[in-house]
Amino acid sequence: MRMIFRCDPALAPHLPKPALARGRLPDWLRAMPAKAHSDIHGREIRTVKQCPPFVDAMAYGVMIPLPCDVIIENGSFSWDWDVPEPATPGHPRAPLSFHVAAQLAGAPFAREGQAAIKFNSFWTIELDEGWSLFATHPVNRDDLPFRTLSGLVDADRFFDGGINFPALWIDPDFSGVLKQGTPVAQCFAVPRVSAELVFESLDEAHRDGYAKTVSEVLAAPNVYRKRFRARRGHLGRE
Repeated sequence: MRMIFRCDPALAPHLPKPALARGRLPDWLRAMPAKAHSDIHGREIRTVKQCPPFVDAMAYGVMIPLPCDVIIENGSFSWDWDVPEPATPGHPRAPLSFHVAAQLAGAPFAREGQAAIKFNSFWTIELDEGWSLFATHPVNRDDLPFRTLSGLVDADRFFDGGINFPALWIDPDFSGVLKQGTPVAQCFAVPRVSAELVFESLDEAHRDGYAKTVSEVLAAPNVYRKRFRARRGHLGRE
């Protein structure tokens, strides 16, 4: 399964490319200690930095980067991005636009009178037949001052137009710069099929397997990492 990204030829020299998420892990995760003292346990315990499901979720899929620096001051957004006029009719030139507050009416995350920002797309995305693109906020990235809303696009059919990424600005006190390359969305290719739900009671073999697995996980560290975690080479190449 391939993800094909295309951009306007006039903007190509100026755009950071989408990248595999595993190469865009945040600095705070790299700097995080592997262990920390727990008063409840009375000893050092492993942090989420050593939790493969936590890290693998952050490293899965593709990150969509902000194309240029965006300055935020007193609730105002501005940028100084000197790029040529796109060669494609109707193509955006600004990194941001917005959705009016009325479009969020009735949603639990709506805030009175507050519009949603929209990270404009500078790349079209085409997937193989039968695959859709799930876009969401970068996983476990509560350090970002916005929250990207999740969406699902049938990108095997819709690929001639850009996929934009609406987001809520959640830090009204933020003043500073969102740097070029900041991840604004994390995207996953998902097969467009419905799962068949099967429900069973644990038989004797599965009960034995449950008890054995739980006891091994509790007895020693890194059991999941060493015995069950799949190699990540299958996630693709840039």
